Amino acid sequence: MKFKIAILGAGNVAWHLAPALEDAGHEVTEVYARDLGKATQITERVYSAEPKDNLDFSESKAEFFILAVKDDAISEVADEVILPEGSILVHTSGAISLDVLGYSSASYMGILYPLQSFTRGKKIDMDEVPFLVESDDEGALQKLKKLAKSLSPLTYLVRSRDRKAVHVAAVFASNFTNHMIRISEEIMRRQGLDFEMLKPLIIETISKSLQIGAKNAQTGPAIREDYETMEEHHRFLNFNEQIAEIYRTISQDIIDS
Repeated sequence: MKFKIAILGAGNVAWHLAPALEDAGHEVTEVYARDLGKATQITERVYSAEPKDNLDFSESKAEFFILAVKDDAISEVADEVILPEGSILVHTSGAISLDVLGYSSASYMGILYPLQSFTRGKKIDMDEVPFLVESDDEGALQKLKKLAKSLSPLTYLVRSRDRKAVHVAAVFASNFTNHMIRISEEIMRRQGLDFEMLKPLIIETISKSLQIGAKNAQTGPAIREDYETMEEHHRFLNFNEQIAEIYRTISQDIIDS
């Protein structure tokens, strides 16, 4: 089943999603952004979509309207958009519930959450991205499942309460992990050392964690309860009190687990 789809938003998710939808055989009809130039950047990645800077979609031929905007803008855009009869309005957030779409003009509501970190210009294999879907209407849900499965075989029905847990877990697994690497870069740079020497360790750590489980893969002074080394590390980190406190808190949590 192929769908006509409009995308509301022109950020990283839209940048990746628009061509992926077209590659899956769907038609992207319009892309909305407040800045028409940003909408045009997305429409240039697909065949014949129209860029829009207004939220009147009453004459649109699309059935699906995908809200790919920042979480704090979802409610506002959903309330303002004018949709045709029979439309299915979905958002792509992991943290926001389905209820936020309740006051929109859509006939049906749903969620299409791609569980991945998207960066513009960085290629993503969409068929390896898990998609979490939800709808309170069975007919809309079946169409949403078909849409998600056309993008990736990794499609899951997950309700809002559980999706919030997935999103929190993803923050720890992705955002916090990336931040720890950023701190590592800062420490190496401060000492005038080449961060490249840490890359094999980072790759091996992530690979091993996924292969045997993070608990079994844990190494380092905290799991050994090597308090002398941890104290030396803590003194070394006195140049940045916040980083020193992160080290102390995480080390203690490793010990306690």
